[in-house]
Amino acid sequence: MPHDHHPLWLIDSLILMTQDEVKSGSFPLASLGVRRDPSTHQLRLFLVLAQELHFGRAATRLFMTQPAFSQQIRALERILSLDLVDRTSRKVALTPAGQALIADARSVVEASDQLRRTADFQARTMAGYVTIGSVEAVTAMSPIPQVLEDIRARYPQLDIRIRRLSFAEFTDAILQGDVDAAFVFLPVPEGIQVQPLDTGPRCAAMASNDPLASQPTLTLDQLSDRPCIGWSPQIPKVWRNFWSADPRPDGSPARYSPHAVRDYDSALPLIALGEGIQLPPDTARHLYPRPGVTYVDVTGLPPWTTALAWLPKNRDTPIVTTLRQTARTATLGHRHLPPSARKDTVNLADS
Repeated sequence: MPHDHHPLWLIDSLILMTQDEVKSGSFPLASLGVRRDPSTHQLRLFLVLAQELHFGRAATRLFMTQPAFSQQIRALERILSLDLVDRTSRKVALTPAGQALIADARSVVEASDQLRRTADFQARTMAGYVTIGSVEAVTAMSPIPQVLEDIRARYPQLDIRIRRLSFAEFTDAILQGDVDAAFVFLPVPEGIQVQPLDTGPRCAAMASNDPLASQPTLTLDQLSDRPCIGWSPQIPKVWRNFWSADPRPDGSPARYSPHAVRDYDSALPLIALGEGIQLPPDTARHLYPRPGVTYVDVTGLPPWTTALAWLPKNRDTPIVTTLRQTARTATLGHRHLPPSARKDTVNLADS
């Protein structure tokens, strides 16, 4: 028998052909009783197609060429032995089978994403620590100490590090991933999600020898000729405006001293010298007592609100999920916070 017709040669050729077809997805593995599961990547592509109902737009959204995208969808159909997409009409439509698989495909993709988040967190846990930011002295304000105590009890093996952040440092720290989450004051810069924790009144911090310092309560109108100690341009504008009450309720701009600070600690010596005032939370009188500085309650100021903050992409990571759940429990029954704020995660991306 000639060599090119030897049975072993034919078997080898068949094996090689089959391997090539399996790799390309064109070989019907089911005919051999072999089950092949779809990849998470293919299911993710299918979900995007289900949203766009257009191969070109779906491919562009995923930074793929349309032929490569279409090939993956066809491979998925072969694996499942189902037609998922009706290509006969001018507009792409899902078949009944395709519609029926959307929920399960989404569940698989979400489970895969959660697996990755859990693995990432475990990797950090094995490294021994997570980092939580604290803007100014906010972690000393109720209920945050209780939240941290509960987290430490839940993860006794984990070194939870608190990183003190100035107003100027917060945005970069959370956007660059230097902290896993942070306790902050509202409002926050754009693109950050928060869960409010507590709220309360504000006051005026002024020089003790200021004639108004002896008053039990002040209004913003009484403070109209007192300049505010300014904030550094590195601090987000939403914070600069909020903590200076700029503009005032009547629409007039706030007055500023020539000084600009990055944090509240730096403002206190200037306040004591009579260079200007600031409008901090009423808790500042306990957290920042200083010789020469007097705190007086002010009516008509928007209240302060503390919150847990995180990046949207980190919302469902184990540490942020645990922080959110623990914070929600800690705020139940809190006298200051409205029930709606206690229950719901608030996205202040448009703040």
